[in-house]
Amino acid sequence: MSEHVEAVTTDPSPGREPTSHERMTGRPWDASYTDGPAPWELGGPQPAIVRLVERVRFAGPVLDAGCGLGGHAVLIARTGVAVLGVDVAESALARGRVAAAGAGGDATFEYADGLHLEDLGRIFPTVLDAGLYHTFDADERERYVASLARVVEPGGTVHLLCFSDQGPEAVPHPVTESELRAAFAAEAGWRVEAIVPERLETRFHDHGAPAWLATITKT
Repeated sequence: MSEHVEAVTTDPSPGREPTSHERMTGRPWDASYTDGPAPWELGGPQPAIVRLVERVRFAGPVLDAGCGLGGHAVLIARTGVAVLGVDVAESALARGRVAAAGAGGDATFEYADGLHLEDLGRIFPTVLDAGLYHTFDADERERYVASLARVVEPGGTVHLLCFSDQGPEAVPHPVTESELRAAFAAEAGWRVEAIVPERLETRFHDHGAPAWLATITKT
């Protein structure tokens, strides 16, 4: 299927090229929140991430890549772990800061491009990606994984939730299990510990959309 491309109506940010999603929709990511609610705005964290946090003790500090409104960062911070949420949508970051201010815990937010996470100048033992990876096209996914490699410390963990191709429901940018395994290949310095079926809730799916929850280690 060919991608319908429009000019992005607003410069996403100085020095940043629009992503494939922004080119396709003709809107910067920030508009998803200013013109919202966005399809992924649930009023709280993804249930799959709630279950993950209940099951796994995250090593901190945690990087929440593509944090959106900050619900996952606040959730993790409440367990006593410091979290840095990053996004390219300034309006989402502002709302995340408000949410964190009244929630307790150490959750902070700042602007960062997922394709250039090294600009943060830090490395992390844990990265959470709850819905960022699948927004990229094939070229951007390769660049994003390389960007992750520059900010995950050796032995560190990436928890990645993305739309899958497993199910009758229509989802944007579905990812196959084989694509995930190829993206985080051993020769690139990764080890895929697990890829399990999950559900990713949206405002348009009554019982969530099919998803993968991957656990990946930087070797």
